[in-house]
Amino acid sequence: MRISDFDASANLVGLFLERADYRGDAPFLWAKRDSIWQPLSWQDVAQSVCIMAENLRAMGLNAGDRVLLVSENRPEWFIADMAIMAAGCITVPTYTTNTERDHMHILDNSGARAVIVANERLAKPLLPAILSTGQAEHLIAMEPLPTLQAPFAQHRWEDLVRGDLSSARKAVEQRIAALTRTDMACLIYTSGTGGAPRGVPHSHGAILANVGSAARVIADDFGWGDEVFLSFLPLSHAYEHTAGQFLAMGLGAQTYYCEGLEKLASNIEETRPTIMVVVPRLFEVLRARIIKQIAKQGRMANYLLDKAQQINARARNGRVRLLDRPANFVLERTLRPRVRERFGGQIKALVSGGAPLNPDVGGFFSAMGLTLLQGYGQTEAGPVISCNTPSAGLAMATVGPPLDWAEVRIADDGEILVRGESVMPGYWQDPSHSATALQDGWLHTGDIGHLDEAGRLVITDRKKDMIVNDKGDNIAPQKIEGMLTLQPEIAQAMVSGDKRPYVVGLIVPDAEWALQWAQANDEKFHMDELQALPAFRSAVREAVDRVNRDLSVIEKVRQIAFSDEPFTIENGELTPSLKIRRHVIRARYGERLDGLYRN
Repeated sequence: MRISDFDASANLVGLFLERADYRGDAPFLWAKRDSIWQPLSWQDVAQSVCIMAENLRAMGLNAGDRVLLVSENRPEWFIADMAIMAAGCITVPTYTTNTERDHMHILDNSGARAVIVANERLAKPLLPAILSTGQAEHLIAMEPLPTLQAPFAQHRWEDLVRGDLSSARKAVEQRIAALTRTDMACLIYTSGTGGAPRGVPHSHGAILANVGSAARVIADDFGWGDEVFLSFLPLSHAYEHTAGQFLAMGLGAQTYYCEGLEKLASNIEETRPTIMVVVPRLFEVLRARIIKQIAKQGRMANYLLDKAQQINARARNGRVRLLDRPANFVLERTLRPRVRERFGGQIKALVSGGAPLNPDVGGFFSAMGLTLLQGYGQTEAGPVISCNTPSAGLAMATVGPPLDWAEVRIADDGEILVRGESVMPGYWQDPSHSATALQDGWLHTGDIGHLDEAGRLVITDRKKDMIVNDKGDNIAPQKIEGMLTLQPEIAQAMVSGDKRPYVVGLIVPDAEWALQWAQANDEKFHMDELQALPAFRSAVREAVDRVNRDLSVIEKVRQIAFSDEPFTIENGELTPSLKIRRHVIRARYGERLDGLYRN
């Protein structure tokens, strides 16, 4: 297996079959069944992919037809995705959290002729959408569904992965010989932080260029060995789809499918991944958990934690002291091994992407002896544009140099522009938004930033999210929100202040901290009642004031209000990648936030 295979391959299916032939009976995809991790080999997966591809063609699906895929992360997801492409069709990955309305929009917009769904739970909001749009002709279920009286053909998964392998393999090889890097592989819909999701076509070449560049980073900075990935983020998200699924496949890695957020910590220890792709919010949660666990271990453990962070901060600023060497020696034999063991003990790199990472969070993991890389990208760019690497200098305030596929320049107004093979040709059936996003071959990312003296990209904020106060000052909300959520009293936050005299904040108190506060103050633990107490409000206000001390005058949060409940995927206030949906939150709490300017 060679890195050059990514450049030489004409399509993803061809690269997969090469890897499968090389790896043979070695384990590839792992899932827990009956509480035991059980693998499928590369050979087994390749067989299922080829046979299913021919059965899709036998249904009447043709080259270029779209197939909706609605499933949690599992081995069948990979098999379905690759089989759709091997049939010459186009995968339309769809979030498991989608509502009936979301499904209707994507079915109608994509023109999908077939739908693959995992189980009855995910089928409930999907089936009415299929019936309403009349779009899909075929429904394929990974698990049994109730018998439906519906005007479309229904197929069982197990029937579609049975057949003659030799003839199926030959047919797939003949078909993919005509597939080029410019042919569309999948149609990924944005997670909708600012409105209706838009379809982003990803060509085979776009994904191959992305994962090839990422593979070179891994090979050059960490060494390419027997890699292990733990797939956690939704595979319908471009970040996990490319960096979690196809990078792992291209590296010949084993992939374990996480059982869910509540099992993430235990799954990490069990599977011992070498590379993990995670979003910043989860790093924040893991950091908070580790700090709380260390706090319970006594004075010495807390002293070592503080010492580790002090040493790391000095190292980042180039001010290493001679006395730091013996302290580092002690940390490497006490605190750091215990923390690394919680990540399985063989992590090469934790890769953060999908949203900005607070430098303090990155610094914490670095202080614990873990290599944390921050990447930057967009669905419209395949999606990874840049990534921090040890060889480029792990500056946590940057997202590293552009990957070798990407050409980056900064527009006069500070907007980041990108072009290269991984950039989309335009939004699916949306010429007006395409014309705005793509100008003279450059993708206008909508992000504000600059390149530092070492050629590393620094992101300031989202152009469209930027707060412009009534005096015309630009304020970056994500910076303030990231600082607020590092306080133990605050779980989530959204700040506002566009065309206003000052910034205000909507706060979600941390539930664990609130419980401890209630117990210490002999109050019942009921969040609504606690938020009405002046003493509780004052305690949260103190956390905001701590943050304000490190903010400029125009950035300070002058007034706060409390949310009625946490921001979640289920209530539509978080995307599946855990970014806040500002337009949804503003629609719900706008009157409350406006009231802060009248107080």
